[in-house]
Amino acid sequence: MKNPTLDHLNLGQPTVYPHQYDASLLQAVPRQLNRTPIGLPEGQPLPFTGDDIWHGYELSWLNSCGLPQVAVAEFRVPCMSPNLIESKSFKLYLNSYNDSRWPSWEQVQHQLTEDLSACAGAPVTVILSTLAQAQRQSFGELPGQCLDQQDLAIDCYHYNPDLLQLRSTNMVSETLHSHLLKSNCLITNQPDWGSVLIRYQGPAIDHAALLRYIVSFRHHNEFHEQCVERIYMDIKTRLKPSELTVYARYTRRGGLDINPFRSDFEPTPQSARLCRQ
Repeated sequence: MKNPTLDHLNLGQPTVYPHQYDASLLQAVPRQLNRTPIGLPEGQPLPFTGDDIWHGYELSWLNSCGLPQVAVAEFRVPCMSPNLIESKSFKLYLNSYNDSRWPSWEQVQHQLTEDLSACAGAPVTVILSTLAQAQRQSFGELPGQCLDQQDLAIDCYHYNPDLLQLRSTNMVSETLHSHLLKSNCLITNQPDWGSVLIRYQGPAIDHAALLRYIVSFRHHNEFHEQCVERIYMDIKTRLKPSELTVYARYTRRGGLDINPFRSDFEPTPQSARLCRQ
């Protein structure tokens, strides 16, 4: 159900595309709106670190002579920022660069950094790449064991954390992943497709139960970043691993993909684009 505190967002509303640079298009969503319901009280230290890694594939502007420039951008928003950046407002903001003149790539990068940091409420890292630079990046793949080839009967497509179970109390270190994560936009109900990696040390997680739990997000409505934090907290509180990472890579919409990373023991990795991205 839509949260009335999000009624100010442009998401789901008729769209007027800007013709000139406009930082006011960016809209923030307080992270605490989601964190309190999943057991993260306001004012308490977060049990994880990490970033929301965005990639922008539709970034263009005019140079001083009016010649269009194109770039692929990477944006890293720290999870400790008070706000996440709403994706449609992000898209409209990037489109506002299209017909604006900028004297240099460095100035564009500086302006992006300044505006996004102000919206998030914490320093955002921005890297611009030429297409030649971006094309050197080959597709990556998620490490570890894929859960998706299990021969399972599944009939639960609504979020259900009670599906999570342990296989045994034996302590293990595992890296698991699935490409079957699907959730839906909190406001528009549009599908969000993704792959998720779970790396942990602790009591052995039941693989069939974990896959059923991941599939249970199929009709769940929540922003990308919030889904990852929910998965993290469900596993951490119910199965009690001593170390845990949850990392999702979502397919792009409107030229943007979002890849939230949360961990209590390892730093945010270098980005490795998957074949669906």
